[in-house]
Amino acid sequence: MTAFPNLPSARSCLLLVLLLFALSGCAAFRSYNAELTETINLAASGNPGAAAAALQKSHRRKRDLLYYLELGELQRLDGRFEDSQKAWLDADKAVQAWEETAKVNPGKLLGGAAGFVLNEKLGTYEGHDYEKVMLTTRMALNHLARGDWDTARVDIKRTHERETVIENLRAQEIEKTEQEATKRGAKTAFKDLNGYPVQTIDNPEVNALRNSYQSAFSHYLSGFVYEALGEPSLAAPGYRKAIELHPDNPILEEALSGLDARGGGGDGKTDVLFVIESGTAPARVSQQINLPIPYNNKLLFVPVSFPVIRQEDPGTLPSAIRMGGSTATPTVVTSVDAMARRSLQEEMPRIMLRGIIRSTAKAALQYEAFRQDETGLAGIAVILGSILTESADERGWRTLPAQIAIARARVTTGTPYLEVDTPSGTQRIALTATGRYQVIALRMLRGRLFVMPPPGPPGDKPEQQASTPSTPQTFLAATR
Repeated sequence: MTAFPNLPSARSCLLLVLLLFALSGCAAFRSYNAELTETINLAASGNPGAAAAALQKSHRRKRDLLYYLELGELQRLDGRFEDSQKAWLDADKAVQAWEETAKVNPGKLLGGAAGFVLNEKLGTYEGHDYEKVMLTTRMALNHLARGDWDTARVDIKRTHERETVIENLRAQEIEKTEQEATKRGAKTAFKDLNGYPVQTIDNPEVNALRNSYQSAFSHYLSGFVYEALGEPSLAAPGYRKAIELHPDNPILEEALSGLDARGGGGDGKTDVLFVIESGTAPARVSQQINLPIPYNNKLLFVPVSFPVIRQEDPGTLPSAIRMGGSTATPTVVTSVDAMARRSLQEEMPRIMLRGIIRSTAKAALQYEAFRQDETGLAGIAVILGSILTESADERGWRTLPAQIAIARARVTTGTPYLEVDTPSGTQRIALTATGRYQVIALRMLRGRLFVMPPPGPPGDKPEQQASTPSTPQTFLAATR
């Protein structure tokens, strides 16, 4: 392996390490997972407004894509749908810019594997693929909570288009990563990474997913919205795709098989779709592994950090939901937890390639420091600096739910309440079934139940929608 040109002297190495210690207090070296703990705890205590304030306080200097993703979710929990939508529109601008680049100049996004020589966290956060798709899906849910079915339809269409952009870019990325790995003689199979918890991202549930960004829930929701808007020819493909992504699921199959029979209406019933979410998306935590790096006929051990998935709150689901004499049982159709694990599995080849390149550069610096300084102090300083600065990127949309379930029931229109069976007992919630179709969103977060009712059925005029409050009710449903 050839030496790196223009490596610093032993004295420069010492100064460099001192600088790295100074840098260790900056945002690039902080733990995102640790920062989000306080925010999520506040939301789980029933105070999403305070959680949003804490998030804003911790992001005073830099407000990027991830900030707006988290903020929109917290504001949604607080019933501030308009504010939530503003935050997600800011996030969506960043994703749309990414999409445009992916279409016209994909090479710019694929970049070179030699990037992030110091730390993965120094790169601009572009969002994981499942987060990009979940963003437009959740924007659609916000519109449905405000009774705006037509705009929800627009976001649903953009969800499908976004999936295609991601699919095309990732195909190119796989090819480029393989080419660079071959050229450098680097191994990018995470299963061969000694000390890495392979089972966290390589297990039957994760491997059963077609990819990390398509979800049965997103496509089922598209089918429901198209059906509610009287477009069965578009609803059928949505339901069909949901079945492909989550086969052998009766509630998905029933939506497709009963589509024609439900088209009549006028029977005094409301077709209610309950969207039940629980827990929080898993965290990425940094784990250091010492890799043996050959350099100038010597074998040097250099610390390299890789992200590892750790589940924080898988959540619990209600056992049953009752409304107007109808009982529905929630069925999980999408695991965001599994999508996050599949996303990391797909990302690992390029993460490993960058890690190997980074560690080779550090090995060269370490070798030269020991060679130039007989005391060994410079070499030791370089080793300490490598350990200090080497940290995996822990960033990710943590306030997303861990799992998404659905339940569906035909309820007598005008029914004034629903009942939710939780581990701590039944919660009765004042909420009226209205219109021919309705979406009711529920979120279980560490034992607390958030209910986000819609203001009205499809076809309501904007002024009627605005006059009806959409503030979610919260209930302490269980303790952990």
